[in-house]
Amino acid sequence: MQQAPIDKIWYVIVNPVAGFGRGLGDLPHITKLIRENDIPYELVFSQHKHHVTELTVQAVNDGYRHIMVIGGDGTLHEVVNGLFIQQVAPVDAVTVAVIPVGTGNDWIRMYGIPTRYSEAIRAVREGHTLLQDIGEVHYEESHYAQVRYMANVAGAGFDPSVTKIYEHYKAQGRRGKHLYAQGCVESFFRYKSTGVKVWIDGELVHKNLLFSAAIGIGKYNGGGTQQLPLAVADDGLFDITLYRPMHWWQIIFRLHRLFNGDIYSIGHVKHYRGSHIRIESTPDIMVEVDGELLGGTPLEFKMHPRCVRVVVNKDYLE
Repeated sequence: MQQAPIDKIWYVIVNPVAGFGRGLGDLPHITKLIRENDIPYELVFSQHKHHVTELTVQAVNDGYRHIMVIGGDGTLHEVVNGLFIQQVAPVDAVTVAVIPVGTGNDWIRMYGIPTRYSEAIRAVREGHTLLQDIGEVHYEESHYAQVRYMANVAGAGFDPSVTKIYEHYKAQGRRGKHLYAQGCVESFFRYKSTGVKVWIDGELVHKNLLFSAAIGIGKYNGGGTQQLPLAVADDGLFDITLYRPMHWWQIIFRLHRLFNGDIYSIGHVKHYRGSHIRIESTPDIMVEVDGELLGGTPLEFKMHPRCVRVVVNKDYLE
């Protein structure tokens, strides 16, 4: 059988720890489905943190122009960063697809990509794609300026404090989808609102105590919460949700709105849009990007509109 040209072969990156190892356990079934759909592929495994980024750079350098992720939101995050690091091809010349095996799988929700493997792989075969926006995130870590790229949602303040507790749970060997919710509860009673300034496209929109901020391209994070229910992935703008301090009883009776897309009906929550965001805080607050805990303030978000080509469910385009 004649080998397909390298730029037509899907470079499949497997994250063996995604979804608490679910992807690795389900891999024989997934690869069987890929073959049954006549998708030419090359299989590789990530071996350590940031290895997916390295593999992505190497793949593009070697001539691959199709990358499939068997992983979750964090794995996709690393692929996107690899696309911006490599210097061989335009970022939009590479098509990215996700077969979801992660714990949150928030990015795929936006595009209606099914969690059922057979349907997700059918979407790859059908080849419906969209050029989505990507955010460039500037932050400080150990007093050094750093840059990362985001495909979905970033959080500053409360969100990264939850991520920190969640990662601690996982390091202890604890498993289960309930861990993130447990981390939210624990973090809420520990975290204190901070004095924060927020500029959007040069305008100071907030100068007061702030509980949390969500900045995103996608609608979903945290395993299905809609912190940014009005976000459009290819409009060239970030959606920004700012949370002023709330008491626990105000959250309990409004929690359902975080899941049904009605969050902006809460008086303590404000919605903005813009292409350039700056956040300063005293004292410094942390930031997480696509579920990865990074450094802290000052933060700056810059928009790269419609620059990464992703496979979506055909219904999303209708």
